[in-house]
Amino acid sequence: MPTDPSLIQIALTPRFQKELRILAKRYRHIRSDLQSLIQDLEAGNLPGEQISGVKLPLFKVRVKNSDIQKGKSAGYRVIYYLKTQSQIILVTIYAKSDTADVDLKTLRDAIKQYERQFNDE
Repeated sequence: MPTDPSLIQIALTPRFQKELRILAKRYRHIRSDLQSLIQDLEAGNLPGEQISGVKLPLFKVRVKNSDIQKGKSAGYRVIYYLKTQSQIILVTIYAKSDTADVDLKTLRDAIKQYERQFNDE
């Protein structure tokens, strides 16, 4: 049963923010491409596949890149962390054409960096 959408918070790690800025220089529609994913998450859905081999609930989802004329498989990959039922952290984003995959250490480091920043505030 989905949680009340108004209670779901979406946060961005510093890594996600940096990657988004870099990709936005090449793909001007990236922010609108991400809107459907964010709305899906806010609605209480968990799109994508859970990443195996990790203790954390991490999910990888494909997002269509409307700046290139190819399907989702050539688009972006967004990795998000289900911190709680009401808090989702967008960990990283990358273009499939640039990066094949992101290693688990990079993901863990991005989450740790976010947690430190959040705890320092």
